[in-house]
Amino acid sequence: MEELKMIIAGNIGTLRREANMTQLELAEQLNYSDKAVSKWERGESIPDVITLKQVADLFSVSVDYLLRADHPSEVEAKREYTKRQRRNHRIITALSCMLVWFIATFIFFSVDLAVSGKPVWLAFLYSIPITAIVLLVFNSIWGNRRRNFLVISILVWSLLLCAYLTALVLFSANIWLVFSLGVPAQIIIVLWAGLRLK
Repeated sequence: MEELKMIIAGNIGTLRREANMTQLELAEQLNYSDKAVSKWERGESIPDVITLKQVADLFSVSVDYLLRADHPSEVEAKREYTKRQRRNHRIITALSCMLVWFIATFIFFSVDLAVSGKPVWLAFLYSIPITAIVLLVFNSIWGNRRRNFLVISILVWSLLLCAYLTALVLFSANIWLVFSLGVPAQIIIVLWAGLRLK
């Protein structure tokens, strides 16, 4: 019991000091005397359950927090939140990319049923640059911006591939020189990646 008194005493004192309150200010908030608060903080007595609940509410903690000696530090709690947040961001990004491929599959089957003999597989080909755009957006918002250069490279080369294969399949035009556009574009991307911005 003495150990519990000291734990509660330490927690009340710490919370009060962190809130920049005096014992008198805390006492006034709880309708007690400053002598009562002083006794609680020295471990000579403990507040009743109702007062413990008022103290917990006042400092935005749980009653359990007041009764425990060990508390996860704010750094650990923040790290856990950040880890959970990163995981959620990855899942949202993956779901968005999978939605692009779901739509491509839906288009493939719908068009294939309606019009046979057409190159509906191009729907999957166009999913590559669209997926790159989705990745670019989410990576710009939540991710490491350095990865954007890789995603932009994938976007450029997949767009060129789409243009080449579309021209080849639909118009029987072999425009392989379109890939020569990718070389200066890739050099620009590499140089851009080398910039050191604040």
